[in-house]
Amino acid sequence: MEIISTIFVLFVLFILLLFVDYSLGRKTHLKSLKRKSYSFRSSNIEVFTTGPELFTDFFAELREAKKHIHILFYIVKDDRISTDFLSILKEKAKEGVEVRLLLDWLGSLKVKKHIIRQLENNGVDFAFCKVPKPPFFFYSSQVRNHRKITVIDGKVGYLGGFNMGKEYINLEPKLSPWRDYHLKIQGEGVQDLQQVFLQDWHEAEQVDLTHNSIYFPPLLKGQYRHQLIPYEGFYLEETFSALIRNAEHSIMIGTPYFIPAKRVFLDLQSALKRGVILEILIPFTSDHALVKEASYKYLRKLLKLGATVYQYKKGFYHAKTLLIDDKVCDVGTANFDKRSFFLNHEMNCYTYDKQYIEHVRSIVQNDQKDATEVTLKDLRSLNPWIYCKEIISGAISMFL
Repeated sequence: MEIISTIFVLFVLFILLLFVDYSLGRKTHLKSLKRKSYSFRSSNIEVFTTGPELFTDFFAELREAKKHIHILFYIVKDDRISTDFLSILKEKAKEGVEVRLLLDWLGSLKVKKHIIRQLENNGVDFAFCKVPKPPFFFYSSQVRNHRKITVIDGKVGYLGGFNMGKEYINLEPKLSPWRDYHLKIQGEGVQDLQQVFLQDWHEAEQVDLTHNSIYFPPLLKGQYRHQLIPYEGFYLEETFSALIRNAEHSIMIGTPYFIPAKRVFLDLQSALKRGVILEILIPFTSDHALVKEASYKYLRKLLKLGATVYQYKKGFYHAKTLLIDDKVCDVGTANFDKRSFFLNHEMNCYTYDKQYIEHVRSIVQNDQKDATEVTLKDLRSLNPWIYCKEIISGAISMFL
């Protein structure tokens, strides 16, 4: 009995320690934050929705690089496509192209020391970002760099939901085919992708290249008016809240994880009450424990108010998009969950061109055809085990 009591006390102390670490870490982090946003730009933007299509184009552009390649991924793995990707970077570095690869420390744990040595021996500059550090180890371990940015010669940029691994090219049976939205940007907006990458590189390596003009060549205007906005665990909720409150007719949300922040959730309810159509597209298959159950309490309330919820069943849905009327379309790296709202470093592209918005809307509507509609009865007819998972997920929803 004494042993059980001791274990319980130690467990409580451990949870308390994590709480203090998180609270003080968050407070310190918020003090250092400054809002970052860039001017409205005009660029040509292409939307990729499948991994094979994206990476064929992506690898071809990498091979054409002449001066510099800057890449930030959340996840790179030790598998065939990751090996092919890293081989291209080594080849380009040996050709004399500047290559910088920045990976999130936790997301890319499978990139081991011998792989890093091979990259560096071939001339690739490599760094991990967001390595946990004192005095707030727990909080810093939760703040991940979830951006996926590539800039080639300062003229071609990529941004979106795809990472580097076999599941993203449909070689993981449970999650295939993988459905995602990733942007290829050519035009004025590339300079902002470059700026964010170099700022993240500066943070990781203490080397400031943000004022070096060789990374910012002259850029032509493109077809679509847009704005790129980076986030660092703050301001995303504020941005989404403003967009939702200004919605007049319709809101479409596509996300793999629907765990909204309180303010945004209240805004969605208010939008429904004033007659705005709300459609939410989420995956049927989950790639992480508890994230599906964490969404149920929010979906029940929205369904009661008239929202339409779709579960995508043709593989795994990982896209991140928000469409408001015919006014604005967001595609980026941020999920509609608390982790993206309050912890992760993210990057989103807000586009204001009606033709582009209609194109993305048609993509989402086609994905809805590969989904089934969720009813309130579906979310009430759950077994006790799922209810237990729902309770657990609610308690830790910030960290899912």
